[in-house]
Amino acid sequence: MNGKKIYFASDMHLGAPYISDPRKHEARIVAWLDTVKKNAHEIYLIGDIFDFWYEYKHSVPRGFTRFLGKLSEITDSGIPVHVFTGNHDVWIFDYLPSECGVILHQHPLKTEIAGKVFYLAHGDELGAINRSYMMVKRLFRNRTAQWFFSLLHPDIAVSFAKWWSGKSRIKNEQSYKSTYMGDDKEWQVRYARKVLNDNPEINYFLFGHRHIAREIPLNDNCTVFYLGDWLNNFSYAEFDGTDVKLKFFKDF
Repeated sequence: MNGKKIYFASDMHLGAPYISDPRKHEARIVAWLDTVKKNAHEIYLIGDIFDFWYEYKHSVPRGFTRFLGKLSEITDSGIPVHVFTGNHDVWIFDYLPSECGVILHQHPLKTEIAGKVFYLAHGDELGAINRSYMMVKRLFRNRTAQWFFSLLHPDIAVSFAKWWSGKSRIKNEQSYKSTYMGDDKEWQVRYARKVLNDNPEINYFLFGHRHIAREIPLNDNCTVFYLGDWLNNFSYAEFDGTDVKLKFFKDF
């Protein structure tokens, strides 16, 4: 890595209807990218980067031009940017890879970086998730359902997405209240322990989705990191080749 660092962030929710100042929200994220690109070896954006994203054949959602331009600038400079799909932006397909040069991941990734083994995933469907949620997620991934959705006029599709986003946020707040529920109740922690049993070489699990910035040691050699979000925490993780640390981008 030659003194450079790896950066991880998630849950930026660009375009969310409940963000009071969307332009400032986007500007903060772009400012963070501007800061980390100076010494970044790679950047991983681990899901729910957009609050809604759907790629029609000849159009994509309006907005995010500064963010997309910054991604393109970074990848053009030779820094790899990895984008994971989350539950809000599961319909990212080929636009970001072809236009912005990002590397797209639609499934969890186990990878080795500087001698450390990482397991990276957005985390919304890991472990014990209720059946109704998984049925909805399977529907969203169904090619036929995606084709029918593409027949909707974008104005209708985006309006529906904003309504769904608000409903999902309210339900999550009622169920989890964006607070840590304890190692025995957090499904991502339970999932990590199960994976670690079969893959003891893993050093770090990095998850999004929960909107909690937290470090959870599993043993002396393995730690789970909840990456937080960019709605309240403005948090990210930094790997310097030796250790992973949670950090907060408050200077904006």
